[in-house]
Amino acid sequence: MAILVDKKSKVMVQGITGGNGRYHTERMCEYGTNIVGGVTPGKGGQKVYDRPVFDTVDECVDYTGADTSVIFLPAQFVKEAAIEAIRAEIKFIVIIPEHIPIHDMLLIRKEAKEYATTIIGGNTPGIITPGQANLGIIPDVAFKPGRVGTVSRSGSITYYVADTLTRTGYGETTCVGLGGDPVLGSTFSEILWLFEQDPETKAVVMTGEIGGVYEEMAVDTIGGMKTPVLAMVGGLYAPPGKRMGHAGAIVEGKMGTAKEKLEKLASAGAHPCKTFLDIPKMLEKLEV
Repeated sequence: MAILVDKKSKVMVQGITGGNGRYHTERMCEYGTNIVGGVTPGKGGQKVYDRPVFDTVDECVDYTGADTSVIFLPAQFVKEAAIEAIRAEIKFIVIIPEHIPIHDMLLIRKEAKEYATTIIGGNTPGIITPGQANLGIIPDVAFKPGRVGTVSRSGSITYYVADTLTRTGYGETTCVGLGGDPVLGSTFSEILWLFEQDPETKAVVMTGEIGGVYEEMAVDTIGGMKTPVLAMVGGLYAPPGKRMGHAGAIVEGKMGTAKEKLEKLASAGAHPCKTFLDIPKMLEKLEV
């Protein structure tokens, strides 16, 4: 089982003829992802890695039956591309670029809610269901099919967590990159609840970071879950007022500190982990 994407997902790439789109389309296809076509206005009729290119999302959907999209476009073009896909009834969209204008992302979220579309990103490495599909820029070397789901705001932490789970024999069901921008398409709560409904996911590792309130927003969801949630928060020693990598990762006063987030998650029933090595120890303790 998997959440959001598997080997049956029919994936299109918006921006497939650009440098990043072309390169990562080849990577995704080689992994086994079911890439059925791509969209670049004005480039219809071309092929990329033997996949057809269309001028519009509607054409791509009509000819290929695409139900999923991954966007490789400059940030200023993401709003139009995402809304075009949403209105074409694409049900899952991965937005790779970073620094999406906040107002654009708010409009995308509004449209997505109206059409019941799930979005992850922007500023996400993507999503991978090991052995089935890899959407985005995730190097697949650390991932192996297994029984633990992961959701993180950081791409590099996603890789480290997966490597830890793989090396200790747990493996992963699906790994979701939530994204590092201040306004995101999906919250921890929404992704955690999808994992809760997946019978193959026996535990979830949730890794957050300083700044924002997405971690705190998950408290009620965690409290209602039967699936164990392990929580890590990067930035325990981050200095106040300094942005740490992601646009959303900044502490203002006492708000958004890693310590505060971890304490709130633990109070909701999450199992706190301070280091990567704590994760397999906690899974063993929970008998996952």
